[in-house]
Amino acid sequence: MDDRRKARADDAGSRPSLRDSLRRGPGGPCDPASWRSPLRGPWLTSVLAVVLLVGLLVVGLTGFASYAAYDPGLGGSNDQTPERGLLGFYTTFDWFTSPSWLYRVTQGTHVLLGLALVPVVLAKLWSVAPKLFEWPPVRSVAQALERISIFLLVGSILFLLVTGTMNIQYDYAWGFSFYTGHFYAAWVFIAAFAVHVSIKMPTLLRALRSRSFAAEMRTATSQTLPEPPDPDHLVSPDPAPATISRRGALAVVGGSSLGILALTIGQSIDPLRRTALLAPRGQSQGTGPNAFQINTTFADSGLDENATGASWQLRLVGLDGKEVLLRREELLALPQRTEQLPIACVEGWSTSQSWTGVQLRELAGLVGSVGAGSVFVESLQRGGTFSTTSLTDSQLRAPKTLLALRVNGAELSLDHGFPARMIIPACPGVRNTKWVETITFRSAS
Repeated sequence: MDDRRKARADDAGSRPSLRDSLRRGPGGPCDPASWRSPLRGPWLTSVLAVVLLVGLLVVGLTGFASYAAYDPGLGGSNDQTPERGLLGFYTTFDWFTSPSWLYRVTQGTHVLLGLALVPVVLAKLWSVAPKLFEWPPVRSVAQALERISIFLLVGSILFLLVTGTMNIQYDYAWGFSFYTGHFYAAWVFIAAFAVHVSIKMPTLLRALRSRSFAAEMRTATSQTLPEPPDPDHLVSPDPAPATISRRGALAVVGGSSLGILALTIGQSIDPLRRTALLAPRGQSQGTGPNAFQINTTFADSGLDENATGASWQLRLVGLDGKEVLLRREELLALPQRTEQLPIACVEGWSTSQSWTGVQLRELAGLVGSVGAGSVFVESLQRGGTFSTTSLTDSQLRAPKTLLALRVNGAELSLDHGFPARMIIPACPGVRNTKWVETITFRSAS
């Protein structure tokens, strides 16, 4: 009996206490020794961080510019986040009408650079994986705040990348507005990013100075050694032999980014269109002079073709309520203007075509409303987020703002908005309303 008690006591003494178990963690990814790559360390993480610091800043600025381009202050379909409050402080100005390619460049940059940075983001997460699984999760108030900022940073960037990519491919699956979700997640990311950078900037600069970038790019795999132990425990305590150099790792990441860029940039540059193998969702294309991208086809609109036939009339409503109805042949009899203007979509694709039609300010003059403060455009299409749109007074008076009747010298096809559509310089494509039915000129609010 005594021998049994002694055995149980010895067994209990050999088992770790609860405190020791909590300190050691559950093992697996929470065990620093499970991360054995000799490449991980402050230097590699800092190199990736510099790329993201610059790249994500550009992506963020162009993303916020994209939202401002909708002129959300006009309300209605222009404003996709009506509860944004102080977060929309920068949208109080009217979006620009010149240069006409401005939105094409800002949104194209936003989407293309965002996609190209995906491999860098994943590499950065890989490089700091030991930190993400650090045990115990909280050791002090300062560390708790840092981990909360990291959680918000990682969560928001992954949310933005996943939902952004799904929106580009037009395969969005969640039951909330992309605009609202993307807008608020972007602000969460900006706040967490600012906190993280302010905390880690001294570490980043110290790490970058610790090694010569040029020398590291000359180091072969056989000579690649782990970095010295670091306070953040990114360096493995039990590193495996290197199977790739840091130069090779950066080449894989950079090559992946360049590959994505090469396979998508053609969607924004007309001469390179055939190279855009990753173009969104196998877009519909027109034929002949109308052979360019179609976001919403006539069939998608649910319209009856008779609505766009000989009985169609454009309805103009002036500031004083005066109405004018114009048949298509009457519109063609008005002074025509031809402009080379792009259509640029929030998904990142864009195209430049030669449009011919009547200046919007010419139509405003027919109902004595050249001095209108805004314009409300309605489509024959019923329903849909952008079947209506509001334009600013600067867009009204811009000489390149057209009610287009023809494209590339030919009639508009039904898919491209026949009998008439709006073409507005430097404006998001969804606001270039197709199958226009009514244009109402309003006073300044």
